Amino acid sequence: MHNLEIKLGGFGGQGIILAGYIIGKAASLYDQKNATLTQSYGPESRGGACNAQIIVSNEEVDYPMVLHPNILIILSKEAYDKYIASLAKKGILFFDEDLVENHFNLDPSIQAWSVPATRMAEEMGRKIVANIIMLGFFTAISGTISPESMEKAIETSVPKGTQELNLKAFTKGFEYGKEKFKIGSNTGFKIV
Repeated sequence: MHNLEIKLGGFGGQGIILAGYIIGKAASLYDQKNATLTQSYGPESRGGACNAQIIVSNEEVDYPMVLHPNILIILSKEAYDKYIASLAKKGILFFDEDLVENHFNLDPSIQAWSVPATRMAEEMGRKIVANIIMLGFFTAISGTISPESMEKAIETSVPKGTQELNLKAFTKGFEYGKEKFKIGSNTGFKIV
């Protein structure tokens, strides 16, 4: 696979765009790959639909739009309803199990992985880090970007004074992914 297409979806205020930015930054600056990021907001800044689209590749990226993502990361039921049809066959779906009901009928080639990201963030006392917990979970399961690169990207992208909290959230999601699914961080999609 030359290009890995990733789409994140949710609503304004969940940090979807920041999460996309962190993935792209980790891939391009710290894993030495090429990456593009495009983003879209609904009419409202908070509560409206939004998505971030990232393409990661070892080669130059000619077209920045994600048409059929290999990986879909969903943090709301509305985003699931809107984007699930675009997920490529043999794709991977990551979703927040508290915000997206797991009663869907997926193509059998699709892997679906759930994490209670919002609940875990609330247990940490800051619901706003659910996106970072999801990034940790995504990193542990997909193996597309190194954990070290994601940590560096988080540390240099989140607001000053929140780095420690965000790195703890990333670790919480990463460890949850490793424990729940008993896999290491070197499995999943690879960019060749």
